[in-house]
Formats: sequence, C-alpha cells, structure tokens
Amino acid sequence: MPHTPLPPNNRTRAKSMRRVMTDAELKLWNELRAHRLMGLGFRRQFPVAGYIVDFACPAMRLAVEVDGTQHAEAEAASADQTRSKRLADDGWTVLRFWNADILADIDGVCRHIVTVAGLTAEDAARQAAALAARDLMTDHHAATRSEA
Repeated sequence: MPHTPLPPNNRTRAKSMRRVMTDAELKLWNELRAHRLMGLGFRRQFPVAGYIVDFACPAMRLAVEVDGTQHAEAEAASADQTRSKRLADDGWTVLRFWNADILADIDGVCRHIVTVAGLTAEDAARQAAALAARDLMTDHHAATRSEA
C-alpha cells in the first residue's frame, strides 16, 4: 500500500509515541495486537495522510483514535474534525473512543470496531478455526522436534 509522504520528524514522533501509552491505549492495544480481534491486523501510532493515528488496520482502512478529556475542548475538537475529514478523504474510516469508555467497557468498544469493520459471526468462526489449526500445527512441529 503506498504511503503518503511523511516528514521525518513525524516518523520519529510516531516511534517515540509507541514507547509511551495511556492506560486506555494499552488496554485497547492488548485487545488489538497480534490479530487478536477477529484476525484484524492493527498497527499502533501509524502514519496516515500526514497524521499519526493511534491504531490503524490498513487492510480495512480503519483508524481508531483514543481521546482523553483534552479532546472535548473546542480547539481540539475542531482539529480532530479536520483530521478525521482528511483521513476520510483518503478512504479511511475513523472511530473515536473516549479513554473512560475503553477503560469501562472494552468489550463494547471491540464489538463496535468489529461491527464497523463489517465482520460477521461466520468470520469469527473462520478465524477461530484458522487459529486452532495454526495451534495444532505449532504443537505438532514442537512434538516432532522433541522426538528428534
């Protein structure tokens, strides 16, 4: 997927932001990382369209932003709206969640992400079967190595 050119200082900022996460970001990341949420592949602090989004699923063009109370202020809300419009213009769907909502109802947040991504119960069953098959293969390979 082609990337929108990003100033080097933004890329450096994204790397540093990956090292320090809020409690809400960490809680959500633990649900998203390693394809844990219905097989969706998320990246964190991902550069998109000249911005750095908290979490991005490039395959679905889905950006997830985690907002603290500072985003409720008029200036920040306006900047968020501009940013969301720019991302939408590039074909991204932007979801915004308040820190408090993530901390209080992570299951609801994850359900909303899955719904917006357009995944169904059939997708979940397929994903579970694929993960089970992968685990069986891993167990088989481990057992084969220990016998040798």
